Amino acid sequence: MSALRIRYPAAKAMLAPTVLIMAVCFYGAILWTIYISFTRSGLVPNYSFAGIGQYVRLFGTARWHTAFSNMFVFGGLFIVGALLFGTLLAVLIDQKVRFEGAFRTVFLYPLSMSFIVTGLAWRWFLNPTMGLQDFVRDLGWESFTFDWIVDRDRAIYTLVVAAIWHSSGLIMAIMLAGLRGIDHEIWRAARVEGIPRWRTYVSIVLPMLRPLIVTCFVLLAIAVVKSYDLVVAMTNGGPGNATDMPAKFVVDLTFERANVGLASAGAVIMLTAVLAALAPYLYIELGRRNR
Repeated sequence: MSALRIRYPAAKAMLAPTVLIMAVCFYGAILWTIYISFTRSGLVPNYSFAGIGQYVRLFGTARWHTAFSNMFVFGGLFIVGALLFGTLLAVLIDQKVRFEGAFRTVFLYPLSMSFIVTGLAWRWFLNPTMGLQDFVRDLGWESFTFDWIVDRDRAIYTLVVAAIWHSSGLIMAIMLAGLRGIDHEIWRAARVEGIPRWRTYVSIVLPMLRPLIVTCFVLLAIAVVKSYDLVVAMTNGGPGNATDMPAKFVVDLTFERANVGLASAGAVIMLTAVLAALAPYLYIELGRRNR
């Protein structure tokens, strides 16, 4: 007991600097941003309290409405697509296919690249003058057209495709780990009852993996809110503001428009969106602990 009593104070002393740095640099920065959003800060912070004026200006800005609506369009399609495609890959690999290690490596490879590299690669691939459209036309199909990346109404969907391609491997790895943890007795009982394999997945196995699915949803939702590098590398928010996102809006206001107060208000709204994305996960975790 005496050894334990000595060890715990030592551990607390070792962790104290880390906790202090996190409290100041992370939570302190969040509180500072929230306060600045209620001031008239422009090029430099202005600490005189001014109420909700910045939020009124924010929601009266047409570009913010475009960016915020784009986040929901991009986020909805991206989350659903990545969950479905990643889960399907996990189910297919779970069938004990040959060369499983090679398939897992191929599907996980996009995750090893940053969103900047992913955005540049897809930007070149979808470029009408040097990408897929030009390649197909060189094969003799002169009428082929695939110029979504320069189309205001369709450019947002090219971001969705690139993001799904990048993140599906992560969902596959998480779901495959969950599938490999399913008790073999469940599969044996399903075979004895004559339940088709696909029905076993849909009605029994996937509901058992609900915590993993919620975790995947939270990770993807946070990636949606933080989507800046993919947008900048792939479309830079264009054509016009057709693919603008809140993260790019905030960064542009901070470093190009020198409007710290309005950018802080946008950042607070993004923080609220992240908390909303975390709410389902926290609800399930707290509910499980209470049970």
